[in-house]
Amino acid sequence: MWHGKSLAVVLPTYNEKDSIADCVRRFEVLPEVDEVIVVNNNAAEGTSEEVATTGAREVIETTQGYGAAIKRGLREADTDLVAVCEPDGTFNPEDLVKLLAFMPECDIVLGSRTVSNFIWDGANMGWFLRWGNWAVAKKIEVLYNTSYLSDVGCTFRVMTREQARAILDRSRLDGSAYGLEMLLISVIMRARMVQVPVNYHPRVGVSSVTGELGKTLSLGFEMIRLTLRMWLRRGQIRKGR
Repeated sequence: MWHGKSLAVVLPTYNEKDSIADCVRRFEVLPEVDEVIVVNNNAAEGTSEEVATTGAREVIETTQGYGAAIKRGLREADTDLVAVCEPDGTFNPEDLVKLLAFMPECDIVLGSRTVSNFIWDGANMGWFLRWGNWAVAKKIEVLYNTSYLSDVGCTFRVMTREQARAILDRSRLDGSAYGLEMLLISVIMRARMVQVPVNYHPRVGVSSVTGELGKTLSLGFEMIRLTLRMWLRRGQIRKGR
Protein backbone atom coordinates (compact mmCIF):
# COMPACT_ATOMS: atom_id res chain seq x y z
CA MET A 1 0.00 0.00 0.00
CA TRP A 2 1.03 3.60 -0.61
CA HIS A 3 -0.71 6.23 1.55
CA GLY A 4 -3.66 3.87 1.94
CA LYS A 5 -3.89 3.15 -1.80
CA SER A 6 -3.28 -0.27 -3.33
CA LEU A 7 -0.75 -0.50 -6.17
CA ALA A 8 -0.19 -3.04 -8.94
CA VAL A 9 2.81 -3.12 -11.29
CA VAL A 10 2.24 -4.30 -14.87
CA LEU A 11 5.22 -5.84 -16.67
CA PRO A 12 4.74 -6.81 -20.34
CA THR A 13 7.18 -9.44 -21.56
CA TYR A 14 8.19 -10.73 -24.95
CA ASN A 15 11.98 -11.10 -25.01
CA GLU A 16 12.97 -10.62 -21.35
CA LYS A 17 13.50 -14.18 -20.12
CA ASP A 18 16.91 -13.38 -18.65
CA SER A 19 15.80 -10.29 -16.70
CA ILE A 20 12.14 -10.80 -15.81
CA ALA A 21 12.60 -12.65 -12.50
CA ASP A 22 15.06 -10.12 -11.08
CA CYS A 23 12.81 -7.24 -12.08
CA VAL A 24 9.77 -8.85 -10.45
CA ARG A 25 11.63 -9.51 -7.20
CA ARG A 26 12.90 -5.93 -7.00
CA PHE A 27 9.35 -4.64 -7.32
CA GLU A 28 8.00 -7.22 -4.88
CA VAL A 29 10.27 -6.08 -2.05
CA LEU A 30 9.01 -2.50 -2.31
CA PRO A 31 6.48 -1.96 0.51
CA GLU A 32 4.35 0.21 -1.79
CA VAL A 33 3.66 -2.66 -4.22
CA ASP A 34 0.70 -4.98 -3.58
CA GLU A 35 0.82 -7.07 -6.76
CA VAL A 36 3.02 -7.63 -9.79
CA ILE A 37 1.22 -8.68 -12.99
CA VAL A 38 3.34 -10.15 -15.78
CA VAL A 39 1.66 -10.10 -19.19
CA ASN A 40 3.14 -12.90 -21.29
CA ASN A 41 2.86 -11.61 -24.85
CA ASN A 42 3.95 -14.74 -26.79
CA ALA A 43 7.17 -14.51 -24.78
CA ALA A 44 10.40 -16.41 -25.33
CA GLU A 45 10.49 -20.05 -24.26
CA GLY A 46 11.35 -20.35 -20.59
CA THR A 47 9.81 -17.01 -19.57
CA SER A 48 6.90 -18.60 -17.68
CA GLU A 49 9.32 -20.79 -15.75
CA GLU A 50 11.26 -17.71 -14.68
CA VAL A 51 8.08 -15.90 -13.61
CA ALA A 52 7.01 -18.98 -11.62
CA THR A 53 10.03 -18.50 -9.32
CA THR A 54 8.52 -15.20 -8.15
CA GLY A 55 5.25 -14.16 -6.57
CA ALA A 56 3.97 -12.43 -9.70
CA ARG A 57 0.66 -13.29 -11.34
CA GLU A 58 1.16 -14.23 -14.99
CA VAL A 59 -1.54 -13.67 -17.59
CA ILE A 60 -1.36 -14.62 -21.26
CA GLU A 61 -2.09 -12.13 -24.04
CA THR A 62 -1.87 -13.71 -27.49
CA THR A 63 -2.53 -10.54 -29.51
CA GLN A 64 1.01 -9.47 -30.35
CA GLY A 65 2.26 -6.02 -29.51
CA TYR A 66 3.30 -3.76 -26.66
CA GLY A 67 -0.06 -2.01 -26.69
CA ALA A 68 -2.02 -5.26 -26.54
CA ALA A 69 0.06 -6.39 -23.57
CA ILE A 70 -0.28 -3.13 -21.65
CA LYS A 71 -4.02 -2.91 -22.23
CA ARG A 72 -4.42 -6.45 -20.92
CA GLY A 73 -2.40 -5.57 -17.84
CA LEU A 74 -4.43 -2.42 -17.16
CA ARG A 75 -7.65 -4.44 -17.44
CA GLU A 76 -6.29 -7.08 -15.04
CA ALA A 77 -5.22 -4.58 -12.39
CA ASP A 78 -7.85 -4.02 -9.69
CA THR A 79 -5.98 -1.52 -7.55
CA ASP A 80 -6.16 2.19 -6.78
CA LEU A 81 -2.89 2.86 -8.64
CA VAL A 82 -1.25 1.10 -11.57
CA ALA A 83 2.41 1.30 -12.55
CA VAL A 84 3.77 0.19 -15.92
CA CYS A 85 7.38 -0.72 -16.53
CA GLU A 86 9.53 -2.79 -18.88
CA PRO A 87 11.30 -5.78 -17.26
CA ASP A 88 14.36 -5.67 -19.52
CA GLY A 89 16.83 -4.30 -16.98
CA THR A 90 16.78 -0.74 -18.31
CA PHE A 91 14.86 0.73 -15.36
CA ASN A 92 15.41 0.76 -11.60
CA PRO A 93 12.25 -0.59 -9.95
CA GLU A 94 13.25 1.49 -6.92
CA ASP A 95 12.60 4.66 -8.97
CA LEU A 96 8.91 3.92 -8.54
CA VAL A 97 9.15 5.79 -5.24
CA LYS A 98 10.20 8.95 -7.12
CA LEU A 99 7.16 8.70 -9.40
CA LEU A 100 4.79 8.04 -6.51
CA ALA A 101 5.98 11.19 -4.74
CA PHE A 102 3.99 13.26 -7.25
CA MET A 103 0.82 11.14 -7.29
CA PRO A 104 -1.08 13.15 -4.65
CA GLU A 105 -1.21 16.03 -7.17
CA CYS A 106 -1.35 14.03 -10.41
CA ASP A 107 -3.48 11.59 -12.40
CA ILE A 108 -0.41 10.19 -14.17
CA VAL A 109 3.33 10.53 -13.57
CA LEU A 110 5.72 9.75 -16.43
CA GLY A 111 9.37 8.80 -16.33
CA SER A 112 11.97 10.51 -18.51
CA ARG A 113 15.14 8.85 -19.83
CA THR A 114 16.69 11.88 -21.52
CA VAL A 115 18.34 13.62 -18.55
CA SER A 116 22.05 12.92 -19.04
CA ASN A 117 22.84 12.53 -15.32
CA PHE A 118 20.57 9.48 -15.16
CA ILE A 119 21.71 7.74 -18.36
CA TRP A 120 24.15 4.95 -17.48
CA ASP A 121 27.12 3.97 -19.64
CA GLY A 122 26.07 1.56 -22.37
CA ALA A 123 22.36 2.45 -22.24
CA ASN A 124 20.59 2.63 -25.58
CA MET A 125 20.10 6.37 -25.45
CA GLY A 126 22.51 7.79 -28.02
CA TRP A 127 22.18 11.25 -29.46
CA PHE A 128 19.63 10.20 -32.09
CA LEU A 129 17.19 8.57 -29.65
CA ARG A 130 17.72 11.20 -26.99
CA TRP A 131 17.17 14.22 -29.23
CA GLY A 132 14.49 12.47 -31.26
CA ASN A 133 12.42 11.86 -28.14
CA TRP A 134 13.06 15.42 -26.99
CA ALA A 135 12.03 16.88 -30.37
CA VAL A 136 8.73 14.99 -30.47
CA ALA A 137 8.09 15.99 -26.85
CA LYS A 138 8.53 19.66 -27.75
CA LYS A 139 6.23 19.27 -30.74
CA ILE A 140 3.56 17.92 -28.41
CA GLU A 141 4.09 20.82 -26.01
CA VAL A 142 3.47 23.33 -28.80
CA LEU A 143 0.62 21.54 -30.59
CA TYR A 144 -1.28 20.51 -27.48
CA ASN A 145 -0.29 23.42 -25.20
CA THR A 146 0.65 21.01 -22.45
CA SER A 147 3.08 20.88 -19.54
CA TYR A 148 6.83 20.32 -19.85
CA LEU A 149 7.85 17.08 -21.56
CA SER A 150 11.34 15.76 -22.35
CA ASP A 151 10.72 12.13 -23.41
CA VAL A 152 7.82 10.54 -25.28
CA GLY A 153 9.15 6.97 -25.30
CA CYS A 154 9.70 6.24 -21.61
CA THR A 155 7.57 3.26 -20.59
CA PHE A 156 7.96 3.67 -16.82
CA ARG A 157 4.89 5.44 -15.46
CA VAL A 158 2.24 5.30 -12.73
CA MET A 159 -1.40 6.37 -12.87
CA THR A 160 -4.66 6.28 -10.97
CA ARG A 161 -7.22 3.58 -11.72
CA GLU A 162 -9.54 6.25 -13.12
CA GLN A 163 -6.85 7.48 -15.50
CA ALA A 164 -6.13 3.92 -16.62
CA ARG A 165 -9.82 3.42 -17.41
CA ALA A 166 -10.00 6.70 -19.35
CA ILE A 167 -6.99 5.62 -21.41
CA LEU A 168 -8.42 2.16 -22.06
CA ASP A 169 -11.74 3.62 -23.20
CA ARG A 170 -9.94 5.69 -25.87
CA SER A 171 -7.12 3.35 -26.94
CA ARG A 172 -6.81 2.10 -30.49
CA LEU A 173 -3.27 0.81 -30.91
CA ASP A 174 -1.80 -2.62 -30.16
CA GLY A 175 1.77 -1.98 -31.30
CA SER A 176 4.95 -0.27 -30.14
CA ALA A 177 3.60 3.29 -30.34
CA TYR A 178 1.01 2.59 -27.63
CA GLY A 179 3.12 4.31 -24.99
CA LEU A 180 2.81 7.55 -26.94
CA GLU A 181 -0.91 7.00 -27.45
CA MET A 182 -1.31 6.70 -23.67
CA LEU A 183 0.57 9.96 -23.19
CA LEU A 184 -1.42 11.81 -25.87
CA ILE A 185 -4.75 10.60 -24.52
CA SER A 186 -3.72 11.91 -21.11
CA VAL A 187 -2.69 15.25 -22.64
CA ILE A 188 -5.94 15.56 -24.61
CA MET A 189 -8.01 14.71 -21.50
CA ARG A 190 -6.12 17.44 -19.61
CA ALA A 191 -4.98 14.95 -16.99
CA ARG A 192 -2.81 16.34 -14.23
CA MET A 193 0.63 15.06 -15.16
CA VAL A 194 4.33 15.58 -14.64
CA GLN A 195 7.51 13.96 -15.97
CA VAL A 196 10.29 12.82 -13.62
CA PRO A 197 13.85 11.72 -14.54
CA VAL A 198 14.52 8.01 -13.97
CA ASN A 199 17.68 5.94 -14.24
CA TYR A 200 18.24 4.28 -17.61
CA HIS A 201 20.55 1.26 -17.90
CA PRO A 202 21.82 -1.00 -20.70
CA ARG A 203 19.20 -3.54 -21.72
CA VAL A 204 19.55 -7.22 -20.91
CA GLY A 205 19.35 -8.85 -24.35
CA VAL A 206 18.30 -7.22 -27.63
CA SER A 207 15.22 -5.05 -28.05
CA SER A 208 12.71 -6.14 -30.69
CA VAL A 209 11.85 -2.47 -31.33
CA THR A 210 14.93 -0.25 -31.01
CA GLY A 211 17.69 -2.79 -31.48
CA GLU A 212 18.18 -1.77 -35.13
CA LEU A 213 18.42 1.72 -36.66
CA GLY A 214 15.78 0.88 -39.30
CA LYS A 215 13.25 -0.14 -36.66
CA THR A 216 14.05 2.94 -34.59
CA LEU A 217 13.51 5.26 -37.56
CA SER A 218 10.26 3.52 -38.49
CA LEU A 219 8.93 3.88 -34.94
CA GLY A 220 10.02 7.52 -34.85
CA PHE A 221 8.09 8.40 -38.01
CA GLU A 222 5.08 6.47 -36.70
CA MET A 223 5.16 8.54 -33.51
CA ILE A 224 5.27 11.81 -35.47
CA ARG A 225 2.29 10.73 -37.58
CA LEU A 226 0.40 9.63 -34.47
CA THR A 227 1.03 12.99 -32.80
CA LEU A 228 -0.51 14.83 -35.77
CA ARG A 229 -3.35 12.37 -36.28
CA MET A 230 -4.49 12.50 -32.67
CA TRP A 231 -4.24 16.30 -32.63
CA LEU A 232 -6.75 16.36 -35.52
CA ARG A 233 -9.01 13.95 -33.62
CA ARG A 234 -8.64 15.52 -30.18
CA GLY A 235 -12.28 16.62 -29.98
CA GLN A 236 -13.52 13.11 -30.72
CA ILE A 237 -11.02 11.59 -28.28
CA ARG A 238 -12.28 13.80 -25.46
CA LYS A 239 -15.77 12.44 -26.12
CA GLY A 240 -14.47 8.86 -26.09
CA ARG A 241 -15.00 8.24 -29.81
